[in-house]
Amino acid sequence: MDFTVAYNAAHEALPYMLGGVVWTVGLIVGAMLLGLLLGVPLAVLHVYGPWPVRRAVSVYVWLFRGIPILVQMYIFYFGLLSWLSGMPLFSGLGLDSPFVAAVLVLGLTSSAYQSQIFRGAIQSLPAGQLKAARALGMTDPQAIRAVILPQALRLAIPAWSNEYSILLKDSALAFTIGVVEIMARMRAIASTTHEPVSMTFLAGIIFFALTWVGVKALSLLENRVRIAGYTRQGAA
Repeated sequence: MDFTVAYNAAHEALPYMLGGVVWTVGLIVGAMLLGLLLGVPLAVLHVYGPWPVRRAVSVYVWLFRGIPILVQMYIFYFGLLSWLSGMPLFSGLGLDSPFVAAVLVLGLTSSAYQSQIFRGAIQSLPAGQLKAARALGMTDPQAIRAVILPQALRLAIPAWSNEYSILLKDSALAFTIGVVEIMARMRAIASTTHEPVSMTFLAGIIFFALTWVGVKALSLLENRVRIAGYTRQGAA
């Protein structure tokens, strides 16, 4: 391999590749937010819900954790969302968009993982806190919202950081359904320059940089909201 040619090809391709970062970041932000919005209530139901509800949450978690991301993207994009977009009720909502399909798949899968992250954080808290809140006259929903979740969300940040890294890598599969993110642009350039190694290496550097920035930001957030003198096991 001619390293000079490879370097020049990578240098010329960099601006176009960086254009895919916007799409990749959009996928991650959308998926993380959807996973958070669904993951927190799923975790609460998994811990405090009646047995049938806990069982239903377990099935949901195993379903999305057990089916590969690529298979889900094909099912949603070519199947479910394509069918829904053909119905009058859902027409014009953009459900047949590759980006929407990718965000939904990544977000629903992330919600399954995030629910277990938050469940572990909730269960790491002393059980006496809920009893104390009841003794003060709080209902269970009030205690969960005002006492349990503010602590659990803080304790979940390290694991949430790991979920960000996993989602970022999984987002590379979105090119298979037409999202023009980093991998899609890398493949397009590699097919025209015939420099697949240098283009792949460049994509890897970009993904590594995105991982570092995101993990560093979450680490700063963790330090900012940390409960002084408090550990994950709930010991003072």
